[in-house]
Amino acid sequence: MSKAVLYLHALTPMHPGSGTALGVVDLPVQRERHTQWPLIPGSSLKGVLRDHFREQMLDFDNEEIDTRRKADGNPRVTRLFGPPTIGADEGKAHAGALSITDARILAFPVRSLRGVFAWITCPAVLTRLQRDLAVAGFQDVPEHLDVKPDEAYLAEGSPLLVGNKVLLEEFEFNTKHHKDLPDLFEWLAEQVFNADESPELFHTQEQIRQRMVILSDDDFTHFVRHATEVMARVGLDYNTKTVKDGALFYEEFLPAETLFYSLVLADEARSAHKSQNMDAAAVMADFKEGLPQHLQIGGDATIGKGLCAVTLRQGGNAQ
Repeated sequence: MSKAVLYLHALTPMHPGSGTALGVVDLPVQRERHTQWPLIPGSSLKGVLRDHFREQMLDFDNEEIDTRRKADGNPRVTRLFGPPTIGADEGKAHAGALSITDARILAFPVRSLRGVFAWITCPAVLTRLQRDLAVAGFQDVPEHLDVKPDEAYLAEGSPLLVGNKVLLEEFEFNTKHHKDLPDLFEWLAEQVFNADESPELFHTQEQIRQRMVILSDDDFTHFVRHATEVMARVGLDYNTKTVKDGALFYEEFLPAETLFYSLVLADEARSAHKSQNMDAAAVMADFKEGLPQHLQIGGDATIGKGLCAVTLRQGGNAQ
C-alpha cells in the first residue's frame, strides 16, 4: 500500500454542509459528533476529486450527457475511484484503488489585535495529526506541547504579540515560548505549503512560522465552534426586488485560511482487466500526476466559495 497526506488550504470561505439544522443557523457546516470540530467528509472529498479526474477525460467539443458518462467510465477514473454506479451494475464490479479519509482540521484562523490574524491549533489536534502521519509512514514528526487554559505558545518575535500577551478575538492569553516551537512550526510550514513547486508560497510559509499559535484544547474548541462566519442569504423577487417569502436563511462558513488534512491510501488496482493492472506505487503516482493545484469543495461554488489550494505529501509504504 502506498500512502500520502493531502493538505487543503481554504482560499475563500468554505461550506462543507451537513443539511438542515435545528438551531438558529439554517445551513451549518459539517462537524465531528464528539468534538464539534469542523471536518470535510471523505465521501465529499472523494467525489470532488473524482469529478476533477472525470473532467480531465472529457471531450469538450461534445459535452452531451453520454459523453460525461463515458468520461466517468474512463479506465483511469474507474481504476482510481471505482466504476460509475448510475444506471448499471458495473459499480459493483470492484472498488477504486484509492481510500480517502475525512479531512480533519489542522489550524483555524482567528482575528488578532496585532498582526491581523493567527492560525490556532491545540495539543489534541497535533496528537491526532502525529498519529495519522504515523499511519501514512511519516517519521521524525516534531513533538508538541501541553498547554494550560489561557496560555498561548507562539514564536518569539511574532507580530501577534502585545507585550507579553496575545489578544485573539475578545480573549487575552498569556504567551509562552519553547525551544522546540521553531522546529514544529517550520515542519508544518514546509508540509502544508509546497514552496519548492510554487515559489509564491514562501511568504505563506513565513506567515505560518510567525502566526501559528498553540492554545489549550478547550480554548481551541471554543473558537472553532463560535468564530465561524454566519451569513444571511436572501432570494429577491425579480420584479419587485424585495425578499421573497421564506427566502431568508442563515448559512455558516469556515473562514478563508482554514487548514485541513486527509489521508490518501492507494492499493493495487482492483480491475479484472489485466490491461488496467497497476501496483500501489503506480496508482499513487497516477493520482499525484492528475491532482490539480486547486479544488472547489463544498457548496456555493458559483459565488466563489470553497476554493482550496492542494498539496500532496507522500509517506512510507506498507509491507
